[in-house]
Amino acid sequence: MNSPLDILLWGAIPYAAIAVFIVGHLWRYRYDKFGWTTRSSQLYENRLLRLGSPLFHFGILLVALGHVGGLVIPRSWTEAAGITDHAYHLVAVSLGILAGICTLAGAAILIYRRRTVGPVFSATTRNDKVMYVLLIGTILLGLTVTFLGTLAGDPHDYRQTVSPWFRSIFILQPDPALMAAAPLGFRLHAMAAWTLFAFWPFSRLVHVFSFPLGYATRPYIVYRSRDAAPGNRAPRRGWERAT
Repeated sequence: MNSPLDILLWGAIPYAAIAVFIVGHLWRYRYDKFGWTTRSSQLYENRLLRLGSPLFHFGILLVALGHVGGLVIPRSWTEAAGITDHAYHLVAVSLGILAGICTLAGAAILIYRRRTVGPVFSATTRNDKVMYVLLIGTILLGLTVTFLGTLAGDPHDYRQTVSPWFRSIFILQPDPALMAAAPLGFRLHAMAAWTLFAFWPFSRLVHVFSFPLGYATRPYIVYRSRDAAPGNRAPRRGWERAT
């Protein structure tokens, strides 16, 4: 029997976060196209950015791929492919810890850069600070759950609770009891993730959905030659041939 709190946390809030995520992006694209940007600060400082940004993005990409594999792919599929639980757990934990360390290391460099480089710090908004707290907090919770479970030697099999609950949300048959049976760490990680997704459309994270498709069809750029000695002759009346 699902309690009202479980229904709220693991049945209603996920749908609310998904709705805000979708509608928020549509609203942002409709009314704030010029704000749909990362607000790059590369012009202010490049050395730390070249180190922290690739490390962070590599790690976060591994995190995303790992969550797709762990939450979307059912356990029966991996068993049918001949992948044992031990092999799956070994790969998942290894990649999860690697991805988490790379992401946190890259984020630490980027945050240090924002705090110590004057122009970058001045360009950092309150919105950015909230985004960093939510993003890093979510990653830290996930990495802590994985790391502590590995140290304990008896990690929770999230493919029996968290994964089927996650899939039940998207097939419109939510089963809050599954998530309620998961350890506290997994529940905190999931709640932090839904909070991050709800905040996503109103932050610089929208750049994830930016694709430079217009470059393929944009017109040629017209270049005009300069005069050898500008300012030494009177301008001619009428149109001049473009060179």
